[in-house]
Amino acid sequence: MTIDELKNLDTSKFTRAAESWSAVSNRSSAARGRVDHDMLATLDATQHGFGADAARSRLGRLSKNYEYIHAECGMVRTVLTGVAEELAGPQRKLKQALEDAAALKFTVKLDGSVEYPKSPSTPAPLVPSPAAPGAMPSLLKPESTPDPNQAKAQEIANRIGEALKEAAEIDARYARVLAKLTADPDLNKTDGSDVARDFRDLRAAAGKHFSDSAIPKNKSPKENAAWWKRLSQAERDEYMALYPDRIGALDGVPAAVRDNANRGYLPILMGRLEEQDDDKSRTQLEGLKVIDEKLKSGSRPPMFLLGVSDSGNGRAIVSYGDPDAAKNVSVYVPGLGTKLDKDFADGGLERAQQTALEAQKFDRSSASVVWLGYDAPLMGVDQGLDNLDVADKVKAKRGAVDYDHFLEAVHVTNQNKDPHVTAIGHSYGSLTVGMSSQRPGGVPADDVILLGSPGAGVKKAADLGVGADHVFVGAAENDPVSKLPSKTDAAASLAGELIFGPVGGVAAHEVAGLLGEDDENWFGTDPASEAFGARRFKVADGPLPLVEKGFMPAHSGYFDPERDPESARNIGLIVSGHSNQITPEKRR
Repeated sequence: MTIDELKNLDTSKFTRAAESWSAVSNRSSAARGRVDHDMLATLDATQHGFGADAARSRLGRLSKNYEYIHAECGMVRTVLTGVAEELAGPQRKLKQALEDAAALKFTVKLDGSVEYPKSPSTPAPLVPSPAAPGAMPSLLKPESTPDPNQAKAQEIANRIGEALKEAAEIDARYARVLAKLTADPDLNKTDGSDVARDFRDLRAAAGKHFSDSAIPKNKSPKENAAWWKRLSQAERDEYMALYPDRIGALDGVPAAVRDNANRGYLPILMGRLEEQDDDKSRTQLEGLKVIDEKLKSGSRPPMFLLGVSDSGNGRAIVSYGDPDAAKNVSVYVPGLGTKLDKDFADGGLERAQQTALEAQKFDRSSASVVWLGYDAPLMGVDQGLDNLDVADKVKAKRGAVDYDHFLEAVHVTNQNKDPHVTAIGHSYGSLTVGMSSQRPGGVPADDVILLGSPGAGVKKAADLGVGADHVFVGAAENDPVSKLPSKTDAAASLAGELIFGPVGGVAAHEVAGLLGEDDENWFGTDPASEAFGARRFKVADGPLPLVEKGFMPAHSGYFDPERDPESARNIGLIVSGHSNQITPEKRR
């Protein structure tokens, strides 16, 4: 880069070009939203058959194309914005050096060297010239004095050289990234791995300039929302392009923004996992592929991807329906054995969708979220009670912090004056909900539903902080998790069996019951018991464990309108704000 090129560079050309690329990116994002939330959702609700399947497939591909255009054009915008803003620095340095040279009447040549006028000579002190050893000193002669303009000229030349070097480095760094932002001639290769590679290159090039240090950490949803509102649209675009994972996970940012950021991050995350050769990555990738396919295929209600990550056992937060627009919002926490895998992407998401559809039968303005924002104990229902990870409250307490934040965010971003929020805990997830209620301020919800619960970590429904009349319990008679014995009862039964055999174990269990343990589950009072004081609603007994359909089939049927229509209907009534219409069930 020459002096004239840098001095006369019009960085506004890059900025104007960036604005144009940004417009293309934003239009593509909006078009993708129309395809997913309008066209595909309507198609799914009204059309069936081979023709509908073919249209759904092609619309899914169209959605993927729009998402690719959005991501890649957004990266071009970030490159152009970055090079414009970064080159402004060395350009200022160069111009200041040239102005200083002109003020001193120095001449700057095209190669960056600096000519300077000779200073008027000044008398120099006379000093004796060196003499040979043993000889007398020779005649005195003057010592030369450096020209002061020489040092000034050298300093200016150094500043010019540094500005040119810095500008050349910036130019080359962004040029390398820009050269890679091209679509493959085979458009079928415009996939997640392509976006992931481009994203890594862009973050490496621009991350130093567009730092993520300003993105809030450990702040409340209200503080996060205020930060987002303060940003200009250009700043939002850059954060979305460079840090979609951070913005997509930020509680307090509008749901549509998080959905957009996470959809942009999803192919990047999938591309990264594809490059890793380990069981955890392969498992999570299988789950993400199912979620990706569901997003592309459309759904009713429309899906919003509110969180996705490979942290821990994997994270995924998905809403069916817009949680910012809906008057009724439920947030369901899964439990035992749940992790980001194919089973969760199929079953966990389906439960949220079933809840939303049931609630919308009574109030169309309803949305349902499945919140896998923590590490649930990895005890699969097909593995038996052999995983002691489920035996303590540690994971529930950790998860309760983030769950609490998410529920707060629902209130912060919801557009209704007083949204009706329902916290739903299934299995070990009910303990997470219970632990959330014990945090300062209590659980930020109007109603609490506990399903197949081994206990919520409290003695009475009133301890959950929403009022006993707003705590609802579904407990199938053939669901063993809802009848897990208390720790005292379990210990007594085990000791009795070890000493006296099976008969002794049963006897010890009965003794523990006489001592007041019958109402106790592993994590506190049995939520379905009279002692707990919640409103128990009717559910099907469910299949017997180990006899019909697997290890604990009754534990997973609460949400399913085909397997348990009564339970699904009752959940929908509570979520939609019509709990007065539920079918009650006698407490244990």
